[in-house]
Amino acid sequence: MTKRKILITSALPYANGPTHLGHLLEYIQTDIWARFQKQQGHETYYVCADDAHGTPIMLNAQKQGITPEEMVQQVSIERQRDFADFNIEFDNYHSTHSDENRELSELIYTRLNDKGHIKKRTISQLFDPEKSIFLPDRFVTGTCPTCKAEDQNGDSCDACGATYSPTELIDPKSVMSGATPVLKDSEHFFFDLPAFEDMLKTWLHSGSLQAEMANKLDEWFADGLQQWDISRDAPYFGFEIPGAPGKYFYVWLDAPIGYMASFKNLCDKKGLNFDEFWTEGSDAELYHFIGKDIIYFHSLFWPAMLDGANFRKPNNVFAHGFVTVNGAKMSKSKGTFVKARTYLEHLDPEYLRYYYAAKLNSGVTDLDLNLEDFAQRVNSDLVGKVVNIASRCAGFITKKFGGKLSSTVMDEALLGSFVAAKDSIAGHYENREYSRAVREIMTLADKANQFIDAEAPWVLAKNEDTLERAHQVCSMGLNLFRALLTYLKPILPGMAANVEAFLNTELSWDSLETPLVDHEINKFKALMQRVELDKVNAMIDASKESLEKKVGGQSTQPAADSPLAKEPIADEIEFDDFAKVDLRVAKIANAEHVEGADKLLKLTLDLGGETRQVFAGIKSAYAPEDLIGKLTVMVANLKPRKMRFGMSQGMVLAAGPGGKEIYILNPDEGSQPGMRVM
Repeated sequence: MTKRKILITSALPYANGPTHLGHLLEYIQTDIWARFQKQQGHETYYVCADDAHGTPIMLNAQKQGITPEEMVQQVSIERQRDFADFNIEFDNYHSTHSDENRELSELIYTRLNDKGHIKKRTISQLFDPEKSIFLPDRFVTGTCPTCKAEDQNGDSCDACGATYSPTELIDPKSVMSGATPVLKDSEHFFFDLPAFEDMLKTWLHSGSLQAEMANKLDEWFADGLQQWDISRDAPYFGFEIPGAPGKYFYVWLDAPIGYMASFKNLCDKKGLNFDEFWTEGSDAELYHFIGKDIIYFHSLFWPAMLDGANFRKPNNVFAHGFVTVNGAKMSKSKGTFVKARTYLEHLDPEYLRYYYAAKLNSGVTDLDLNLEDFAQRVNSDLVGKVVNIASRCAGFITKKFGGKLSSTVMDEALLGSFVAAKDSIAGHYENREYSRAVREIMTLADKANQFIDAEAPWVLAKNEDTLERAHQVCSMGLNLFRALLTYLKPILPGMAANVEAFLNTELSWDSLETPLVDHEINKFKALMQRVELDKVNAMIDASKESLEKKVGGQSTQPAADSPLAKEPIADEIEFDDFAKVDLRVAKIANAEHVEGADKLLKLTLDLGGETRQVFAGIKSAYAPEDLIGKLTVMVANLKPRKMRFGMSQGMVLAAGPGGKEIYILNPDEGSQPGMRVM
């Protein structure tokens, strides 16, 4: 087998909040793949870092009364502890706020600038006169210029879905100070992305992306690529652009360079050759695991930057979907927005590693963490099938045979079938089809249990004449168990380590063909407990954020962070005013992304006889394919309005504070398109 050189990365987590179960999907998926490659004997490195720059981190640190560096360090300590407790093993974990990242960012920028790929031009932006800072779109709020809804974001309206420039807002306010921003000119630096259009078109369809992601990115070429703004004005937490005092690299420029910086840090510590992995023409392999929401940065901007600066491009960018819980988006009020630390306080981390692996494939569809299925699958597969093999065989070996396995292999054909499966299982791991690997491993576990059931060593051990056969059966069972745990080792490294101590041997793919005979084992200890639903429920309860407190059956003042407190009930209206609004049940016949819109989805709504096109600002919360076929409620008599992307003929109703917490209204079962909502 040819020994490969492999560098693997996960997206750099933003150093501005705790790790939760949605984040962990990516790091568990990547860790499994890295562990598998190492098990195959390849020179493999898995690196990551905190994404430490940007305005939100700077402002959050100010609120806490500490420096951004101090805040980033605090978050990093907590995050690395979470990762370690979930058995996610990095070869190096670093920070984008590092000397290595500064040097590499300046090098890449200088090379791009020397080749004429950096352009400058003056743009007008809203400026907070009290804080003396240019305001990103999300740091401006005001009244929507289209529907007049108040307290809307600076780039789009959550109420009506309209998009606009922050300068179009009515009565704009700075989120930072509440002051009225003023318009101010500033020179910005732009990366000339259009110069790389031909290269990117070729690279996107070279096999470096999943086909669905490559096809999605093709939409960016329809109207031509645009130059990318890579600078921000002081004050800003980041790296100052060389030769441009007061100008800083935008966080998304130096963030992916953090992959290189973390590896450079590892190279300096271990004496590795950085250039062997990053120069053009390198025979090393480079893989990025990321969420589908940041595919643009990693598959357009990043490869173009690398190409322009004479560095190699990734072999593959593997995108994955999001995590839902019990079929719905993670929710703080329902307790399904579970932080990593909260999970660890109640459940074994390897439960989650196994469940994610059992459902993961090479696609980008969302993964649903169904908590009832989670408990049933772990109990059935790991406890009921895999661990059950060892627990039924180990006691006899210790008590009856001095802890020593038989000198013969009872069923060479059966053991041979387990060994022969390694190429197929390895192929599934290599292709990131973990769910297929798990299915094949569990099929083998069923065979092992059938063998033990048929032989019934607990019966054989009672009779002196069949005692040796019991010895052979139990030894055979433990050899089958050893093969299963070898295959599961990338997924369950913690259990694998305990099994290695129990079997007194290393679990390696290369040694599978050599069975354990005349081999001493150690006393068996419980490897995994069943998932108890009361612990799952306790985890959910610990994650809930109550919307309001009640005393004696009556509601008290809502909590300061509740939806009612943040957005009090509006002034009373007359019934005649409400009666003018025609609410109708509508079926979402189609949903699709809107090119050039960050927050909008285009919905085709079936009213049971006619269809309406509506643009809804729910992109941050829903994937289009998840909406098709659902029933919702729309304002059917809202006057159509022309938007930049087309005519919007109504409005869908939704609740939530925005971002990923937007929930469209779903009528109860039995409702039909066109029915009026009374």
